Amino acid sequence: MSETKTETQSGTTSESSIDAPHEQALRPHAEDSFAHELKALDAADDRPRPERWRLSPWAVATYLLGGTLADGTVITPKYVGPRRIVEVAVTTLATDRALLLLGVPGTAKTWVSEHLAAAVSGDSTLLVQGTAGTPEEAIRYGWNYAQLLANGPSREALVPGPVMRAMSQGMTARVEELTRIPADVQDSLITILSEKTLPVPELGQEVQAVRGFNLIATANDRDRGVNDLSSALRRRFNTVVLPLPATPEEEVDIVSRRVEQIGRSLDLPAAPEGLDEIRRVVTVFRELRDGLTADGRTKVKSPSGTLSTAEAISVVTNGLALAAHFGDGVLRPGDVAAGILGAVVRDPAADRVVWQEYLEAVVRERDGWKDFYRACREVSA
Repeated sequence: MSETKTETQSGTTSESSIDAPHEQALRPHAEDSFAHELKALDAADDRPRPERWRLSPWAVATYLLGGTLADGTVITPKYVGPRRIVEVAVTTLATDRALLLLGVPGTAKTWVSEHLAAAVSGDSTLLVQGTAGTPEEAIRYGWNYAQLLANGPSREALVPGPVMRAMSQGMTARVEELTRIPADVQDSLITILSEKTLPVPELGQEVQAVRGFNLIATANDRDRGVNDLSSALRRRFNTVVLPLPATPEEEVDIVSRRVEQIGRSLDLPAAPEGLDEIRRVVTVFRELRDGLTADGRTKVKSPSGTLSTAEAISVVTNGLALAAHFGDGVLRPGDVAAGILGAVVRDPAADRVVWQEYLEAVVRERDGWKDFYRACREVSA
């Protein structure tokens, strides 16, 4: 671990570590946050493991879905949803076929991708973040230009990207938001996934993937038509669709768990009395998302946003921070009202009409929701 000298406000120097300890990181990697669970699974796992896998497929699935081990260790669920989806995803990674996690925004694609990589390879950081500006070098390799200019192309001057590193080490690479990446850059994956090689024409060499290598990509349904995958590339993936939570109870459970985890990392107080507000946020999001009230009696208009589970987590976390710093620590309607307004009203013209109609036709008439109605009216004014 390297250290640097930093100057304090008083003018003195102090030594600080470039690499923050895991316990001080704002968002530790999955393999650090759940190291104790991975260690317990490793010790209890007596099933066959694919080459270079840290755990067996059964243990990887248990890590994601949760359970209790023979020694009493509780494995917390990382994904709440159909078991078969996780089993298919894990089985895909045990073959030579890449995995594509597909779904609408907020269905935990990135979360599942990270935890799969952590459980399989013990390292979730071999990541390519897809954007409209992602270059081919991010997937393949780049160059140390000082060495390149001084000595010409050489292995020493080559800077491997995350996918190349995963290939050479037999690990799991991740590509987030694949359909955001330009089509010509996407297609640089075809040879990697079909031939399991990465040519380096500048050196007249190639990097061959060793056993254990695989790739997880994520893409969301709302990005269709942005940079659609070519049929040649899509054939290299086994696609697993992650659905939205099937029931309100399932979604409340997901939001509660994630808010608790995030709250601990931000040193926010627990909100033991906040379950009612979490359930209220989830109800509002589901009704507006589905265009129908929970009792099935009233149709409502849907706004332009996705109103995903991830956005519900954000609204509740922000509300918890408001309650902790500017309230009495108890999550109340006024703490979540502004967050809901921001999530629903993305188009100031059309979405505001949708929200006002929902408030007056549904929220206003609902028993036990008077405080919530008044808080929403106040922030909507």
